[in-house]
Amino acid sequence: MSTVLDVVSAVALLVGAAFCLLAAVGLHRFPDVVCRLHAAAKAQTLGVLLILLGTAAQAPAKYAVPLVLVALFQLVTVPVTGQIVGRTAFRTGAVHRPGLVRDELGERLESDPREGGGPRDADAGTGYAQDGGARG
Repeated sequence: MSTVLDVVSAVALLVGAAFCLLAAVGLHRFPDVVCRLHAAAKAQTLGVLLILLGTAAQAPAKYAVPLVLVALFQLVTVPVTGQIVGRTAFRTGAVHRPGLVRDELGERLESDPREGGGPRDADAGTGYAQDGGARG
């Protein structure tokens, strides 16, 4: 039984570490905010959960509650943080809107009078202006 538990733990730890590494590579290599958010939210969360699973398989039972709390905290905070960062990036113009398949948030913001009305100019406030995307 101990050998099976050791193998499951080792596989979970290695696969979790690989997902965390892939998330870091995705954050570095992906071209825009939306793709980077996807790498950060999906791959990193799965990697952390697998690492926690591998750790829980080897740790004494008294550490089960803190590990479960860390997993729950990760599952609750990552989607909320991703949503906030994504909406902020969209509103500040860091999202390349022509590259979106469907712009549901843009449609909602344009139709909601509380949000200040219409869409932004093509170059105003975006990270894709003539300055090469640099913000100052």
